[in-house]
Amino acid sequence: MNVEFSGELWFWKGPAPWHFVTVPDDECRDLETTAALVSYGWGMIPVTARIRETRWRTSLFPQDGHYLVPVKAAVRKAEGLAVGEVVTVHLTVDV
Repeated sequence: MNVEFSGELWFWKGPAPWHFVTVPDDECRDLETTAALVSYGWGMIPVTARIRETRWRTSLFPQDGHYLVPVKAAVRKAEGLAVGEVVTVHLTVDV
């Protein structure tokens, strides 16, 4: 399954700070149909993600009826991303 969407890069300042892009509602519904087949613990969905030219493996975090794409520092640095920037994210669900 492949998903593409645009969203804003945001920062979560919790005990373990991270940067995320929230998957929009329509794409979340599509991902939920696949989640039961591929999810492991806590509803995490393994994916290969890409923003611009940078590709990485990660897992989508479920939160409040949405999925979050964690964007690690190496990706942000390689693509010169800043909080608040709208980016296009390409996801391939790893099955």
